[in-house]
Amino acid sequence: GLGLATQGIVGKEFEHGAVAFFELSAGMMLALWPRDSISHDVGISKAPVSPTEFTIGHNVTSRGEVDAVMAEAKQAGAHILKPAHETFWGGYAGCFQDPDQHIWEIVWNPDFLPED
Repeated sequence: GLGLATQGIVGKEFEHGAVAFFELSAGMMLALWPRDSISHDVGISKAPVSPTEFTIGHNVTSRGEVDAVMAEAKQAGAHILKPAHETFWGGYAGCFQDPDQHIWEIVWNPDFLPED
């Protein structure tokens, strides 16, 4: 629901194998695994969910793209925590929580633009 390039969830034919890969840039990939699979893979019990453990930052190239990604996320089931707004440091950003309770910040920073 964010417009990131993905083939969707792959590996469902394997127990604890389902994962979604997202192509970022320069060959970097983001992999999102279910908590049960992570727990199984590393051999520790799942801890209670805490949405404030970390945030995922997604840098975009314009204010308009912040608005577009926030709208896509909402349509895909995200809960908007902080609508897109001008930041104190001169950028533009908004935050949402995805259906798995992860917190995302969609941000345009004029001093830190992603490469084409």
